[in-house]
Amino acid sequence: MTTTDAAKRHRAARTAGRRTPQTGVSRDGAPDPADELREQVRQLQQAVVSHAVVDQAIGMVVALGRVTPDQGWAVLKEVSQHTNVKLRSVAELILAWARTGALPAEIRAALEEALDRHGPTQIPGAPPPW
Repeated sequence: MTTTDAAKRHRAARTAGRRTPQTGVSRDGAPDPADELREQVRQLQQAVVSHAVVDQAIGMVVALGRVTPDQGWAVLKEVSQHTNVKLRSVAELILAWARTGALPAEIRAALEEALDRHGPTQIPGAPPPW
């Protein structure tokens, strides 16, 4: 074995497992655990925000439709499915409706139909001002 071969092996051993800054993977191709953890944290943060929005919309549906929280959840799911709009987006539209009094006609119709199946009342024109 030559000195050059020994130096190459020593350098390869020193650099094995190091991460390349551009790709987030090690030189041996393994994913960077720190990058994976950052992505998990980002997804969890997004889920927490989304959960809060949905919970607030369920509260609106409960208050306006005089339904239980479980029924409010079912109403949101039905509106989402019948309008082909993501549940979080439906929740955001309902929360915006509370602020502006405006709700897209398709969402409003699906909400009224779902509440007719689950609750005793019609949707008022706009939520009461606080």
